[in-house]
Amino acid sequence: MAGDKAKKLPRKAYEQELLRLQTDLVQMQEWVRAQGARLVVIFEGRDAAGKGGTIKRVTEHLNPRVARIAALPRPTERQRTQWYFQRYVEQLPAAGEIVLFDRSWYNRAGVEHVMGFCTKAEYQIFLRQCPIFERMLVEDGILLRKYWFSVSDAEQQDRLRRRLADPLRRWKLSPMDLESITHWEDYSRAKDDMLVHTDIVEAPWFVVESDDKRRARLSMIAHLLDSVPYQDVPPQVLELPERPPSTGYERPPRDLQNYVPDHAASLGPDLA
Repeated sequence: MAGDKAKKLPRKAYEQELLRLQTDLVQMQEWVRAQGARLVVIFEGRDAAGKGGTIKRVTEHLNPRVARIAALPRPTERQRTQWYFQRYVEQLPAAGEIVLFDRSWYNRAGVEHVMGFCTKAEYQIFLRQCPIFERMLVEDGILLRKYWFSVSDAEQQDRLRRRLADPLRRWKLSPMDLESITHWEDYSRAKDDMLVHTDIVEAPWFVVESDDKRRARLSMIAHLLDSVPYQDVPPQVLELPERPPSTGYERPPRDLQNYVPDHAASLGPDLA
C-alpha cells in the first residue's frame, strides 16, 4: 500500500460508500439492541495508523447509549496491583451494547512490553492468559472482533509530521508517539509475537492495510458488518401529534434572560 499514494480512493466515491455503510451500521446497532447482543470491537495498531479516524466514522451516527468508546488512561497505582484484565472487564458491554476499544488489553503486548513498562514475567503471563480470557468472552456469548491497522514506516512519519504542524491535531501527539519511530523494529517484533500467541480460532486477528485511510475505513466497516449476523429490525411506528390549542401561556420578556451574542454578525456582511 505504501507505493499506492497515486491511487488513493477518490473522496466522492469514499463519501458515498461510507454513508451506505454507516446506514448499515445503524441497522446493526438496532439488531444488537433488540437482540440483547454484546459486541466488542478492538482497534489496535501503530501510532497514526488510522484507528481513531475509523472509530469516529463507525460511531458517527450511532446512539451513544448503545455504542460507546473505551479509551482507558494509564492505570492508577491501585489498578497496577489488580489482575491485569480487571479494569478492561469493567468496560465490557451489557446486553444490547457495543463497545469499541481504542487500544485495549493488548497494550501489554505492545507499548508496555517494548518500552519496559511491564516485567518480562508479566508479559509472558499475558501471552498465556490472553487467549484463555478471550475464549471465555466468546464462550459467554460476546461477539469479539479484533482489527490491527497496519501502516508503513514512511506513511507513519508523514502523518506524525502533519500532526506536529496542525494545531487541531497536535493534541494527538505525545512523547511516546514519537518514540514509536525510533522503536519501529521493536514494535514490529512485538506485533509478530502477539499475533502468534493471540490469533486464535475463536477470536482471530484481521489486518487492515491503512496507508490509504479512506480505503481502510471502508474495508474495516464492511468487514465488521459482514461478520455480525444482524438482520433488519422494523422501526417503531411513530406519528407526530397535533399541537394542542393554546391555554394562555405567555413567554417572559426577553430582557430578563441572558443570551449568547450573535458571533456570526461579527464576521461581516459577506459572511454573516
